[in-house]
Amino acid sequence: MNAGAGFAENALLDVGRMGAADRLAVAGGVSESQLMQNAGSAVARQIVQRFPLQRVIVLCGPGNNGGDGFVVARELASAGWPVRVALDGKVERLRGTARAQALRFGGEVEALRPEALDNADLVIDALFGAGFRGELAAVARETLAAACARQLPIVAIDVPSGVFGDTGESAGAVPAVLTVTFFRKKPGHLLLPGRLLCGETVVVDIGIPGTVLAQIKPDTFENGPALWREELPRARHADHKYTRGHALIVGGYPLTGAARMAARAAARAGAGLTTIAVAERAMPAYAASLTSIMIRPLSVQQDFVALLQDQRITAFLIGPGAGVGIETRERVFTMLATRRPVVLDADALTSFKDDPQALFDKVGGPCVMTPHEGEFTRLFGDAGDKLARARAAAQRSGAVIVLKGADTVIAAPDGRAIINSNAPATLATAGSGDVLGGILTGLLAQGMDAWLAAAAGVWMHGAAAALFGPGLIAEDLPDLLPPVLRSLFSPGSAL
Repeated sequence: MNAGAGFAENALLDVGRMGAADRLAVAGGVSESQLMQNAGSAVARQIVQRFPLQRVIVLCGPGNNGGDGFVVARELASAGWPVRVALDGKVERLRGTARAQALRFGGEVEALRPEALDNADLVIDALFGAGFRGELAAVARETLAAACARQLPIVAIDVPSGVFGDTGESAGAVPAVLTVTFFRKKPGHLLLPGRLLCGETVVVDIGIPGTVLAQIKPDTFENGPALWREELPRARHADHKYTRGHALIVGGYPLTGAARMAARAAARAGAGLTTIAVAERAMPAYAASLTSIMIRPLSVQQDFVALLQDQRITAFLIGPGAGVGIETRERVFTMLATRRPVVLDADALTSFKDDPQALFDKVGGPCVMTPHEGEFTRLFGDAGDKLARARAAAQRSGAVIVLKGADTVIAAPDGRAIINSNAPATLATAGSGDVLGGILTGLLAQGMDAWLAAAAGVWMHGAAAALFGPGLIAEDLPDLLPPVLRSLFSPGSAL
């Protein structure tokens, strides 16, 4: 599935795979020196295109990132820009290609220190790249902090120094206005706080052939329509309501809004029928506000068991407003036993906080769990970075895990993961997660693969919120899905 062009273009490379890509390019005839020259030249072009001519200080580190910086300095100086270089260390201690590029620069190289920023208008951060680990040394940390305090614009090469390329974690990094990286983005460009520290991230070609991706086998991707647009369910002329899928949502009481919003989202996502199953006493509350959504009353648990015997129901959602307790646990088990697609959210997850393995043992068919950080911690703990935690949880549970947030991670049990970055801050509003659960259920009801449905639903959720803008509340989201879908189905759409 991840061999398609969309996956190749949206691949994210961890530090190990990026290093492998470099080595494969060298083995294929592109020298290490040429790769560094290409990288520095590409960064210099981005700077010339985006900034007026001004005084530049290039902060170079002792490794290949610093070598890239020396190339940038030489290219800008050749274009007539006033350039100075400050090095963390001494030129004679540099090694290999980085040293060769430093010697080619030919200009004066001063020591890295905050005072090197004097008389500079633009800072190029070439100290450390995506493979950096540990803590920044005092002089690097103090110099970057001084640049930030002086409000000097910073252009970062690869990543802002101190950002870990695999995780997005920061060890003293300061914000850049522009980050220029090579061949493919790294997970740290999308995961927080890295994404916020990168500013605008631009990927440039440095001569690594795209064919190396087949050899390094990326397993992490940036979310976007290129991954799943062709898999989105589309209505066909021969369809009727049941062929378009029947979504069943468990409604809560007295909290009814969550399930109602989820049901509307499932219907807007394309499910041919959407039904809410509720306790009889809740019928008036639901019936008063729903028209196209059907309502099924439940008197006892056996009513629910009987309802699920209807093979025309093609996906289930339980959690929003369902309540925490034994009844919810039993209903989860009943749904999972059908081996049809199930979305578990909110109360359906919290109901297993004391015995999560009991839940995981019952997962056999397509299942998507959509925890926020608190719910995730109750089930899986909190050790590790976000990407690693989501992957481990998917493998342990056998479910697709949607670990929600501004940098939502969608992880499959086989280790593949997608990172989403289109969610606006306005989604931090009560009920938006319930709507997401409904979107996922609607896509699953139409037969979409669970991992791709989760990725598509997360992206559509963010796109709908972005269309509305400030003032968004969760109940706005379902009715924003049609324009998002229209755009997705329109060739050449930029959405």
